[in-house]
Amino acid sequence: MKEEFLHFVWMYELCNKNDLHTTSGEEIEIVHPGQHNSDAGPDFFNAKVKIDGILWVGNVEIHIFSSDWQKHGHNKDKAYDNVILHVVFKDDRVVTRSSGDPIPAMELTFRDKLYENYEILLLNRQWIPCKNQIFKVDPFFIKQWLYKLSVERIENKISDIRQILLQNNQSWEESFYQALAGSFGFKKNGEPFRLLARSLPLKYLGKHKDNLLQIEAMLFGQAGFLQTAFPVDDYQSELKKEYEFLRKKFSLKPIGEHLWKFMRLRPSNFPTIRIAQFSMLIYHSSHLFSKIIQTKKPGIIKDFFRITASGYWDEHYRFGKKSTKREKRIGETGINNILINTVVTFLFLYGKSKGIADLIERAIDILESLPPEDNSIMKKWRELGIKAENAFDSQALLQLKNVYCNQKKCLSCQIGNQLILQNSNEE
Repeated sequence: MKEEFLHFVWMYELCNKNDLHTTSGEEIEIVHPGQHNSDAGPDFFNAKVKIDGILWVGNVEIHIFSSDWQKHGHNKDKAYDNVILHVVFKDDRVVTRSSGDPIPAMELTFRDKLYENYEILLLNRQWIPCKNQIFKVDPFFIKQWLYKLSVERIENKISDIRQILLQNNQSWEESFYQALAGSFGFKKNGEPFRLLARSLPLKYLGKHKDNLLQIEAMLFGQAGFLQTAFPVDDYQSELKKEYEFLRKKFSLKPIGEHLWKFMRLRPSNFPTIRIAQFSMLIYHSSHLFSKIIQTKKPGIIKDFFRITASGYWDEHYRFGKKSTKREKRIGETGINNILINTVVTFLFLYGKSKGIADLIERAIDILESLPPEDNSIMKKWRELGIKAENAFDSQALLQLKNVYCNQKKCLSCQIGNQLILQNSNEE
């Protein structure tokens, strides 16, 4: 028996209501099960329960065995003194508050089929627990759940942004610049890019916003690519010269070149190319976040990121090593990733923080305007008959797979709930 299953039964009042009584024989009526608490403290807050006709309002604690109360130290914790009912699978001892007063206990009973349905999911070792059953759930119901999951995924990302804002004294432009840098690095070089942005405040770049060479010099220099004693070509030599002047001017300290990863990356994703593209974005985009807030059409926002690295990089992927001539423009997939992981999240949080519902809707509109991500997870969902129509859908399916299916949180998943409840009234 899993304690989380007992939480599920109590929360949705799936117990055998015709036979509710305390272990000492008093009749029980559940008026309201209370608010589920996922943090420290009792499991359900503000529950309303009638015991022998008397209404009690307070908290409910749930355990598999009554003796777990002592094992968890609740009998010495005043935070549990306002528990009005101890709900258990097996009552094996009397429990008390810190004052020594006994707490009424109730053994939770439910139909066997309910737990059997849960066990089928819990014990399944396939790609998702409900792989063989998900077809039983109404597609419209799944669509509604996916909408909630997409918003939930945005909400989950917001906590990281709030931390960045805190570090930057609530400066939205500075925080957006740092988060945007992380997006340019993608998974492999996201952290070095974030370190680079933190080492080079946006205001320093702003002082030289009309000079692309100086912007490149500061970014490549802070990235550690200009520390060489002998530049490999004239371009690197120019950057180094500019950087030495700017480093002293702003008292800059570069991060290490060793932090950057080139292995197992396509040349177009080399950090040198991404830094060159990021430099061009800075050069063309003063107060970028403010512009995004003021822009209503997703297509125009997308155009802000249609940039190409400076001419030197047409024939290079790394300093001093010539290659076939090719413009180093950010591809559609790269732009979409930036919009999904940074622009949408910042717009959503800004709208939420300022009480501007239009910005929240606009963030969702951007996701709905973008094609779905194409990866192994999306392929597996398609095989199960669930196809993402846009990035809003694919973000929801990523959330479902990574947060719910992988963790077997079927009790917290509305699809899992439906499958557990199906035919549960059968004897």
